[in-house]
Amino acid sequence: MPVLLWADGATRPGYSLWHHGASQLGTGDRAWLLVLNFVVGGLLLMAFAAGLRQALRHGRGPTWGPILVALAGASLVVAGLVPTDPALGYPPGQPAVVTVAGRIHGLIGLVLFAALSAAAFVLARTRTGDAHMDTRRGWTTYSRISGVLVIAFSFAAGIAYRLDVQDIWRPAPAGLLEHAALLAGFCWIIALAVRLLRKPIIDEDA
Repeated sequence: MPVLLWADGATRPGYSLWHHGASQLGTGDRAWLLVLNFVVGGLLLMAFAAGLRQALRHGRGPTWGPILVALAGASLVVAGLVPTDPALGYPPGQPAVVTVAGRIHGLIGLVLFAALSAAAFVLARTRTGDAHMDTRRGWTTYSRISGVLVIAFSFAAGIAYRLDVQDIWRPAPAGLLEHAALLAGFCWIIALAVRLLRKPIIDEDA
């Protein structure tokens, strides 16, 4: 999903990956592509959550991990169907406005990043048939770092956006920070999927 966002943003007149958030691609030309990307990506994430629940067994991780991943997927679907508002000069020529739909979209974005971050922490100690304890510790460390990065980048993006809107820092890197949060979260999802495919699951010790 992030790769498609970058490709779409890089070819949109007036759109800046540094300046504009990913969701603003749903307000200009080719908005349907953002909607399709979010909806299909969210549905796939929910399907992954269902498979994750089947793969895992006992403990807190197998219960809350899939729920949080499914919540992230559902949030992505809603974010695709409920567009954000024009802002920060994009789309070109449209004034910045604040609507109910835009506020809902912003709230859903918070839920998405919070769910991805929490899932990384909850599943940090998911045990597989790793031969070495160092491998298990490496996964735990990577998951926790990913969880921190997702929430830190998303909050930093929100702060940068406010600074930009208030003309304190222009152009602020709100877009870059939001894309970084998405990248950290989805790289962790991919790593989790690869880990579960390559190694058998044993009982959760979390």
